[in-house]
Amino acid sequence: MREEILNILEKNSRIDIKDMAVMLGTTEIEVANTIADMEKEHIICGYNTIIDWDKTSEEKVTALIEVKVTPQRGLGFDSIAQRIYQFDEITSCYLMSGGFDFTVIIEGKTMKSVAQFVANKLAPLDSVLSTSTHFVLKKYKDYGKVLDAPVKDERMLVTP
Repeated sequence: MREEILNILEKNSRIDIKDMAVMLGTTEIEVANTIADMEKEHIICGYNTIIDWDKTSEEKVTALIEVKVTPQRGLGFDSIAQRIYQFDEITSCYLMSGGFDFTVIIEGKTMKSVAQFVANKLAPLDSVLSTSTHFVLKKYKDYGKVLDAPVKDERMLVTP
């Protein structure tokens, strides 16, 4: 049941517990207790809202930064990741396979502010060998949601 709850919450974190209990054929108390347990175990780490910032007056720039590092002897990548993800500007940090070690996602007010963050805070870290910054020009789909999907006309066609 835990995986079923997680799949439902991942698609719609605002779903009512009563509706979820009906979908799962169980009680509201069982669903609520299972969710609370998963929150305590840090399986559920938070609830997010997906916002299309392009439709607001707020200016935001998103960048993906490829980071190559030298792992620290005996500590590996975890201690470096911890130093990197502590910065408030960073929204996500992932250990990667392939040609670089981390993908860091950052949001800033302007491209210049992102560039300054990389130059002044990220790149100077001891273990960082190099960075490569890629700016997101437009988001079409984010966290499984199409952001600018055309509205489908659900009305029935009536002809005379």
